Amino acid sequence: MELAYYSDYAVRLVNSEEPLRGKDTLTSVEAVRDLFGVNRSAARRATDADVTRFRSVRARLRSVFEAADGGDETLAVDLLNSLLLEFPVSPQISGHDVRDDDGRPLWHMHLADHPSNATAGYAAIAAMGLAFHLTEYGVDRLGLCEAAPCRNAYLDTSTNRSRRYCSDRCATRANVAAYRARKRLEADRSQNTGRAAENAQRATANGER
Repeated sequence: MELAYYSDYAVRLVNSEEPLRGKDTLTSVEAVRDLFGVNRSAARRATDADVTRFRSVRARLRSVFEAADGGDETLAVDLLNSLLLEFPVSPQISGHDVRDDDGRPLWHMHLADHPSNATAGYAAIAAMGLAFHLTEYGVDRLGLCEAAPCRNAYLDTSTNRSRRYCSDRCATRANVAAYRARKRLEADRSQNTGRAAENAQRATANGER
């Protein structure tokens, strides 16, 4: 499992809530377990008590994205460091019994967590994954979708640092909204120009009388 994969843990947890839409899918232990994805062994540790704990970690992770999106790099790093201190992990080399064509293990770095509960394990992996992404690509690669009212978190991996939306759907919606806004502005300007011309004609006609 590549270290970059772990940063998705943070994105999945943050995006389990859409505050501006009043949506929150993190309402049950089943929802908590779903966040672990294919890591079913870790998911089985989750209990009802983890729902509240996950929400607390989610708020802290969103604060990291908000600070990064707002251009406050130092705050984003400080907030992430506090999570790393509270939820530590141990890096280990792992092969997971996967072999290459020559029968050799496909060695890679793995983050081994030693949690007291499911939340601690998830938070440790999410924070470390996000830290790897931040230090590898830069704080400005952590963003919040600009397509209001979405504000979902995303990780920008584009070559030119151009990503602004969490998904193609939001990008399309934002582009359509911008296009319609331009058309309304053009129509308003056209109407104003027409009225101005009419007023000028009336003024000229009145002056000639």
